[in-house]
Amino acid sequence: MSHTLALCRFLAQLDYEQLPQTLLARTEELYLDWLGSALASQGMHPIPLFERYAQKMGPGSGPAQVIVNAGSSSAYFAALVNAAASHLVEQDDLHNSSVLHPATVVFPAALATAQDLGKSGRELLLASVAGYEAGIRIGEFMGRSHYRIFHTTATVGTLAAAVAVGKLLGFNQEQFVNLLGSAGTQAAGLWEFLRDAADSKQLHTAKAAADGLLAAYLTADGLTGARNILEGDQGLAAGMSQDAQPSRLSAGLGSRWALLETSFKFHASCRHTHPAADALLHLMQREGLSAADMAHVQTRVHQGAIDVLGRVKVPATVHQAKFSMGTVLGLIAVHGKAGLTEFHELALSDPAVASLRDKVSMTLDPEVDDAYPQRWLGRVTVTTTDGRTLHGAIDEPKGDPGNTLSRVELADKFRRLCQFSGARTPAQADALIEKVWNLRSAASMAHWL
Repeated sequence: MSHTLALCRFLAQLDYEQLPQTLLARTEELYLDWLGSALASQGMHPIPLFERYAQKMGPGSGPAQVIVNAGSSSAYFAALVNAAASHLVEQDDLHNSSVLHPATVVFPAALATAQDLGKSGRELLLASVAGYEAGIRIGEFMGRSHYRIFHTTATVGTLAAAVAVGKLLGFNQEQFVNLLGSAGTQAAGLWEFLRDAADSKQLHTAKAAADGLLAAYLTADGLTGARNILEGDQGLAAGMSQDAQPSRLSAGLGSRWALLETSFKFHASCRHTHPAADALLHLMQREGLSAADMAHVQTRVHQGAIDVLGRVKVPATVHQAKFSMGTVLGLIAVHGKAGLTEFHELALSDPAVASLRDKVSMTLDPEVDDAYPQRWLGRVTVTTTDGRTLHGAIDEPKGDPGNTLSRVELADKFRRLCQFSGARTPAQADALIEKVWNLRSAASMAHWL
């Protein structure tokens, strides 16, 4: 377990003064992006179910704020609801090589704990960095085979959330070892829900954030956990992976800031659809194509895209439509964008989108598959109604680190997310943006919202 120990030592010793300014700025940007994703889900199924559960089982009020209803609860139930809320509209971040959505599990647990303990904005940022750095490395360690069956954000997300809370609780190396054991033994979340358009994806993130918090608070009180939960013979990798790489746990600690590699989402859909969507957009603009010109669209993809998106043929819900390659490309081809409004108003009802959807296929491409998950390449081939064969390609989807969203674009996205749900007025949205850009100076996160 040498790599696990190295990771725990790094987490225990990580200090705010070690964090580069660029890293702190990017953490604030990721936080704003997460907050917007949570606010955009206000009132949307199944989030009220999580709210009602928290109200029934938890205290009527507490030190931690519930973002979607402006209420409050214990840290545990606030983390539960906020994590469910921020993973619904498919606008939260993704780290490519770990195939992990860090924000939706790290920030809910970290914010709830920071509010519970009266921690500062600096302390929240430090804890969030720790959660990202640990979660991303554990996701990379688990390998591609893990993601085929398990939803990494649910499984690895439990450990990422736990680490963020453990950092706020001031854990030493030994406590982090125990913490990973107690978080890892709870890790769960399977992809089977996609076949049925079930609501499990929100349950996955809710439980990951809340169970990570649970593991940390119990560890602080003396609970012990399996010491070798990651690398052990009966540990996480042994049960959930065929290609685990232990060295990924400790690679580049303190020199490689994995958080900086995290991508923002431009389209409001599963990230596996984004490379093809951007490649099709590029091809349409280059060739002056419209949906009416397309007889067939072949997307050349990595195996992970087939494993996840191949489950959805004809989507039954808006959320399932976000996992349909044909629907996403139909929205792109017919309406030029695949945003929240397009999904909710057109994805299931527009016959032109359905017509294009049925013309889309996915094919495994060796070049694209070899590059994945470090790089998510977009390749499409369009056969036109007049018999031409046209190719579109992009190497960095919009939102990737090399093609990222600026602060101006992120602020604009945040305003759109707030407007979509009506969760905040334009003036309130602008005020929140300013608060996030000044997160480092927040003396206390209590009542921050």
